[in-house]
Amino acid sequence: MSISNLITIDGPSGSGKGTVCHILAQKLKWHLLDSGALYRVLAYAALQKKIELNDEQSLADLALTLDVSFVSNGSGVDTVLSGEVIGDKLRTEMVAKAASEVASIQVVRSALLARQQAFLQSPGLIADGRDMGTIVFPEASVKIFLDASAEERAKRRFNQLQGKGFNVSIAQILSEIKERDFKDRNRAIAPLRPADDAFVIDSTTLTINEVVEQILTLTELKLKISTE
Repeated sequence: MSISNLITIDGPSGSGKGTVCHILAQKLKWHLLDSGALYRVLAYAALQKKIELNDEQSLADLALTLDVSFVSNGSGVDTVLSGEVIGDKLRTEMVAKAASEVASIQVVRSALLARQQAFLQSPGLIADGRDMGTIVFPEASVKIFLDASAEERAKRRFNQLQGKGFNVSIAQILSEIKERDFKDRNRAIAPLRPADDAFVIDSTTLTINEVVEQILTLTELKLKISTE
């Protein structure tokens, strides 16, 4: 299959990547890779197994043996680890912070690289992450960097967690988002940044549908296909 049947969408947590990618995958009937979920699954499994987050070799070994899959449930995608649906357990700030830490380790990223690239199958792939367009799929024809202000992203995460019954503080969420942004954008390994040829979308004041329409329009222009 041509590498052109691929849309990479990178950006920070809370920018809307997950929802946008799910809608695009449904509209185009393409596969979906939530690469961030892979790191969150690894972080969650490490925490469960009480593996220290600075134990690089144990983390890499765990990454190679994770029994993880993404299964459509009609309205979204379930993340399944060893037969258990664990999606909600991956959305805590503890897991998010741990995922950011393990994602900065080169041997862990190397262990997960081939696994991510294997998701590229016919008829196409929507790849959601932080380094999809820069590291994992640098040859992709359509690269999006989806951003939003830290304040807007904190508000979205606050509403999401409250809706799931978590007792959270928006001030704490904002502080954690800013801290994670700084680490992600300044880490030595695969820092969060737009690819040189990425189309940057600021979703702060946009609806999800407006973001999706912009990406579909760009996809039609770049790939010379109909997205209707």
